[in-house]
Amino acid sequence: MTESTAPAAQVSVPRARVEGWLADFEAALAARDVPRAAALFAPESYWRDLVSFTWNITTVEGRDGIADLLSACLAGADPREFRTTEEPVQADGVTEAWITFETTTGRGVGHLRLTDEGAWTLLTTLRELKGHEEPLGERRPKGVQHGIVRGRSSWAEEREKETARLGVDEQPYVVIIGAGQGGIALGARLRRLGVPALVVERNERPGDSWRKRYKSLCLHDPVWYDHLPYLPFPDNWPVFSPKDKIADWLEMYVRVMEIPCWTRSNVTAASWDETARRWNVRVDRDGEEVTLTPRHLVFATGMSGKPNMPSFPGMEDFQGDQHHSSQHPGPDAYSGKKAVVIGSNNSAHDICAALWEHGADVTMVQRSSTHVVRSDSLMEIGLGPLYSENAVKAGMTTEKADMTFASLPYRIMHRFQIPVYEQIKERDADFYARLEKAGFAHDWGDDNSGLFMKYLRRGSGYYIDVGASELVANGDIKIASGQVERLTARSVVLSDGTELEADLVVYATGYGSMNGWVADLVGQDTADKVGKCWGLGSDTTKDPGPWEGEQRNMWKPTQQEGLWFHGGNLHQSRHYSLYLALQLKARYEEIHTPVYGLQEVHHLS
Repeated sequence: MTESTAPAAQVSVPRARVEGWLADFEAALAARDVPRAAALFAPESYWRDLVSFTWNITTVEGRDGIADLLSACLAGADPREFRTTEEPVQADGVTEAWITFETTTGRGVGHLRLTDEGAWTLLTTLRELKGHEEPLGERRPKGVQHGIVRGRSSWAEEREKETARLGVDEQPYVVIIGAGQGGIALGARLRRLGVPALVVERNERPGDSWRKRYKSLCLHDPVWYDHLPYLPFPDNWPVFSPKDKIADWLEMYVRVMEIPCWTRSNVTAASWDETARRWNVRVDRDGEEVTLTPRHLVFATGMSGKPNMPSFPGMEDFQGDQHHSSQHPGPDAYSGKKAVVIGSNNSAHDICAALWEHGADVTMVQRSSTHVVRSDSLMEIGLGPLYSENAVKAGMTTEKADMTFASLPYRIMHRFQIPVYEQIKERDADFYARLEKAGFAHDWGDDNSGLFMKYLRRGSGYYIDVGASELVANGDIKIASGQVERLTARSVVLSDGTELEADLVVYATGYGSMNGWVADLVGQDTADKVGKCWGLGSDTTKDPGPWEGEQRNMWKPTQQEGLWFHGGNLHQSRHYSLYLALQLKARYEEIHTPVYGLQEVHHLS
């Protein structure tokens, strides 16, 4: 049913159209008439479901795909109570509406796009489990037991007891490896849902994964895009957050949100006990070996996995400093030195710029073309409608922005991105001309869809320009193009014979798939069983097909029972941590969770 309080004569055409479609859809679902429900969708149509129907993160395409999903999930989900939540809008032949609905186990929200042919896109997302709602608002805890109680414990004493117990006398249901933004966001979600979960971090403090990076590192995403769950940044927070400020916020967040977290604790090995259906996780906790036995193990080690450290002939002969960008200490020690940075993406540009600022002679080795977009243009044209101060003033909330972005199926997202980058290309034509004149090889992605599709497809191949490109354009950062053939005692030699003198070589050569951590800690067999993480199967550069429809293995069940991956930027950590937490909560409460469309493995790494 749909909700309308206005007299029939006053109902807008978009609202009437949406409510009519929802009523027909709900009637078909109630009658278990799958062909009738599928016929309400356009021939080209997409249904993206985040956990609510499928206990998975999946997208189906076309009427046949929608019929398949409904045939598998309709009886278990028993969906009903479809309603609009605000006035639908219509533009360019498309009517859009925000909706709510219920299933047997939960309450959800979603988004609908209608054309003359029927539903074009449908997003359905699970927001809460019935009977297991978060303790917020009227359900918030009192925090104190009023009255006179002999021998009562204070809040601090109870927290201390809980901290001492978890992982020792009481085993966590979930162990999360990594206290970066991903692990911490998920830890906060699970804490609110009452799931015993423990975050394990090898560094001394939460946030050290940011704190220990090169000192000039700042987020290239704006503050409106980067809020964590529950606690948004204050309204005077800088637009681009310095890495130490982010690290301090994460450390504070762990304390305030009461997230159980072991620091100075390095996971050394993990194995799945098929009989007991649990993990045995060995942890070196500040020199003491501890074995944890959770039911679920989450790798929250960053979206990219292990650093890709190349192996070039002569590396063992090089007499200067050499290290991966993840280990770069900063520019201070290299004033007056000759620095060669292998790579031309975000980290490479940041490191080159900081070295130049500190008086180093810097050469960037560009091995393949890179997409560059100026920060101001990206903020204004690319992100501004959803994540900006103007968007906030117009009434856009973080949740609505996240849901708007989620409502676009990945299969057609490039169509919406291409016009953005056409506008940027025209606006910054002089900038790109100067870059290319300096010898920098630039591209716009395989289909001219720009930065975000590169990020989703391959997680590399781009730079958000915050100043380094000007140094490239005017020659202050020199560009050398080609592949590295070898190193000598004091130089880097390229395949065309070019020899670059070097006191420092930084390998800004990216990262491997997250399942590389699984190979190290669990075993190669398990890493191969779950397969590659990240990418869409778009059959574009570094994202081989077949088409997957969603990010490989991220935030959803994998082929290994009890093994999950949680990664991505702060936006993804915030948004998808909810759906991962709800999947884990449902299993903790022994709710039936039949998974539709379990991720198949097409690539091992």
